[in-house]
Parts: sequence; structure tokens; C-alpha cells
Amino acid sequence: MIRQCSLRSQISCCMAMAFFLGTGLVEAAQTEGVPEIYLAQLPYEPPPQPDYTPGEDATPAPDELNTQEQERLESLLPLLEGNQELWAIGEFVHFGKHSVPHLLKALKMPGPRVRFNAVETLSMIKDPSAAPALVDVAMDPNEESRIRSHALRVATRLDPNSVLSAIEVMAKDPNSTIRNTAVFEARHVHRKEVLPIIIGVIPDPEKYVSITARDSFWILTRFIGPIHDWEASTPEDRKEWAKEWWAWWEENKDRFDHPPSPRPDPQPPASLNVS
Repeated sequence: MIRQCSLRSQISCCMAMAFFLGTGLVEAAQTEGVPEIYLAQLPYEPPPQPDYTPGEDATPAPDELNTQEQERLESLLPLLEGNQELWAIGEFVHFGKHSVPHLLKALKMPGPRVRFNAVETLSMIKDPSAAPALVDVAMDPNEESRIRSHALRVATRLDPNSVLSAIEVMAKDPNSTIRNTAVFEARHVHRKEVLPIIIGVIPDPEKYVSITARDSFWILTRFIGPIHDWEASTPEDRKEWAKEWWAWWEENKDRFDHPPSPRPDPQPPASLNVS
């Protein structure tokens, strides 16, 4: 019995010695050949700056166009549709206000792409004299809806006071997209006459048009109205709710005899879905 205990003790001691010796050999193998690290700060040298040569400014447009330049602009009109349309737009923008009469002709050309690009080019030139022609395009019931909507957007940016008649007509259009564009752009027209037009669209059969009208009215007047569930509303509900806006308007319309100065539009409460 004593021999068995001593044998077990010897075995245990041998295993312990083997464990400690093995651990030491592993650590020695891991640390052997590892170089010592010294922290040092090297001087910073910025990279060399590239040679910069300022580009040449574009040649300014002439104050008056000669006959050859007028003919050149006229020949560019068909190029507003096709592979060279971006280049043609750039040429018209370069000549600025001199291009406006030619672009107004493009608004009546047969190709819808030409007409749309003409509207887009006028938005880049930013000449308010083009606003009346754009209003006529927006009010044309035979024009494509995307061109009518874009024409109203551009006209509103160029001259907000000239688009009231277009908003009134487009707010009653059979196309819901046109009605939605009308009440959306109405928020940029700071005139008293536009507010009844917006209220008239609140009972719209299309929910998204009604919500756009509600938000535009709030932006112009800060009247948010009672809380309603617009997402689950029906046309009958919106007709009933519109009476609240008419009642508020009758009590407060005298406040808007003097239009306020334009200011940045706040974010509408669309995410809350409340009025």
C-alpha cells in the first residue's frame, strides 16, 4: 500500500515537472528571436503640392447676337431631343437671356422630349420673362402631365405671382397628379387668393392630394387644424373636415390682406399624419 502511494506521488511529481518544463520551453520559443521595440517620433514632412494651373474662364455671352448667332440658336432646337441634347442645353444656357425667345418656340414643337428639355433649360437660365409662356403650357389640357407639372414648377420659381391662374385651373384638373402639383406649388405663392384654392382641394378624392393641400395650407398660414386620421380617411370624411378649414378662413382671412415676406418653408407634419 505504501509502495503504491509512493509510486503515485512519483508519477504526480513527474507530470508536474514535465508541465512546468514544457511551459517554460514554449515561452522561451515564443520570445526567442523577437526584437526589442523602441518608440521614436520621426519628423513630419508634408507631401509636395501638385502644380495647379487655374482653368480658363468661359467666354462670356455677347450683349447682342448677330444674325449668324441667331440662326445657330435656331438650328439647335431639334437637338434638344437625342444624343446631343445635353450639349444643346449647355449652348442655350451659355447664351442666357438671348436663348429665351428660341426656347419659347421649342415649347410648341411636336416632340415631347424637346418641350420638356426646353422647360428644363429655361429653369437653368432663370429669366422671369419666360414665366407667362410656362404658365400657358401648364394650363394646356392637351399637354402631357409631366410637362405641365414641370412647367408650373419652373414658372413658380421664376415668378410666383404669375402662376395663380394656373394653380386655380390645375387644382380642378381630372388628373390627380396635376392637382397634386398645383397645391404643392401653391405653398410658394404668398398671396391671399391662393388660400381658398388650397382649401377647395382638401376634400379631394385622392388621399395624397388632400394631404398635400393640408400641408401647403399649414405652411402658408400655420393653421394645423384638429387631429384627424388622414391615412384611414374617406372622401366623405375629408369633405366634412374641410368645413373646419373654411370656418377658420372666414374668421381669419382679414389677417392676410398684407402678404408676409417670403421665408423658408418649414417641414410639413407629413410623418405625423395629423392635421
